[in-house]
Amino acid sequence: MGGIFGVVSGKDCVFDLFFGTDYHSHLGTRRGGMAVYGEKGFDRAIHNIENSPFRTKFERDVEEMHGFYGIGCISDNEPQPLIVRSHLGTYAITTVGRINNVDEIVEKMYHRGTPHFLEMSGGNINQTELVAVMINNRDSIVEGIRYAQELIDGSMTMLIMTPEGIYAARDRVGRTPLVIGHKEGAYCASFESFAYLNLGYSDFRELGPGEIVFMTPEEVKTVSQPGTKMRICSFLWVYYGYPTSSYEGVNVEQMRYNCGDLLARRDDVRPDLVAGVPDSGTAHAIGYANRSGIPFARPFIKYTPTWPRSFMPTHQSQRNLIAKMKLIPVDALIRGKSLLLIDDSIVRGTQLRETTEFLYQSGAREVHVRPACPPLLFGCKYLNFSRSTSEMELIARRIIAEREGEDVPQEKLYDYANPDSKNYCEMVGAICKQQKFTSLKYHRLDDMVESIGIEPCKLCTYCWSGKE
Repeated sequence: MGGIFGVVSGKDCVFDLFFGTDYHSHLGTRRGGMAVYGEKGFDRAIHNIENSPFRTKFERDVEEMHGFYGIGCISDNEPQPLIVRSHLGTYAITTVGRINNVDEIVEKMYHRGTPHFLEMSGGNINQTELVAVMINNRDSIVEGIRYAQELIDGSMTMLIMTPEGIYAARDRVGRTPLVIGHKEGAYCASFESFAYLNLGYSDFRELGPGEIVFMTPEEVKTVSQPGTKMRICSFLWVYYGYPTSSYEGVNVEQMRYNCGDLLARRDDVRPDLVAGVPDSGTAHAIGYANRSGIPFARPFIKYTPTWPRSFMPTHQSQRNLIAKMKLIPVDALIRGKSLLLIDDSIVRGTQLRETTEFLYQSGAREVHVRPACPPLLFGCKYLNFSRSTSEMELIARRIIAEREGEDVPQEKLYDYANPDSKNYCEMVGAICKQQKFTSLKYHRLDDMVESIGIEPCKLCTYCWSGKE
């Protein structure tokens, strides 16, 4: 996915920018970047963070960079921020989101006079550069942002830093969050609401869907009003969001307790212990244990000194190996025990199957699995929350393909998404058998929405329901 952070201050802001951006490291694993504007103009640094943390890679830059304004990002895709010189002036831009219709937009920009784009390795175009080109097709930055939001199929939240201040724009229907923090003499804009708290900022307000504001050290001014339609990504609460963050007033950790609570209410198994797959499954498991009265335990511990969550290779085979290497078993809590294991989700199924085998090999008697969200049936069209390149990588879709063939009508897929249908029950049974779980029950979509607690029409649940 990725995360962004920006700050405008009456004094040097690089320290705030550095740590505010670093607090987004759980959202991306490939590249980090910072750009600042000060007395000497624009300055920028971008580093690969696949093999070492953002903080380590940028420690020297923090000592050398100076500016009153700054934007930073953690990115799973293209190098950014970019510094752009155009008829609108020079500015720096960073984005988080996804563009599905790249080729269509590129062709449109060619016809409008853009002669070329820089090509990244693999033949892709930097989507942040593409956003900048769209913005430059209009007579002002605000008009350009609106134009880009209209053209993009997908979602795009962005920060644009000029010599006068920073434009912060949430994507058109608010699929990703953008929150403003404030302290004396400074404002910041952040994907994660907790990222500025330890820097002395307090909550100011969240931007509405499609809203654009202009930030200076003195004020935050709305320059384009928010829209009325919202579709914020539900998976932010289930998995991606950090436990201390809140979106639309709903805290991530509390939502996960709610998830576990509702999972327990619909369950009738009585294992010896309830456990969560570290880290995001832990809070779900606590909620389950609190409701059921079954003790919560940690039968395996993640080795965090050298395997923190944010550093995972991009190749799936290496990711599977490292996911296993991270977890160290606690024999006394596994051998001879019946365990109920909660993970945030089952995507491909590879890692959870290996974790289950690992528990059996360590002496577990039973392993009951309770994912904290429904079966993933549809690849996300709006955010890059999964590295799956095909829906056939999703275990639920593979099981359906075995039953129906790969060319399954949409209405049939909707039936498989219905937790009260025969097809759904048989699909879950097949996944359970293939994964060698003792039992498997997914969180229901209606319960998951209740766990979040905001109006269902404001949530995006496409990856589970297939409906926008």
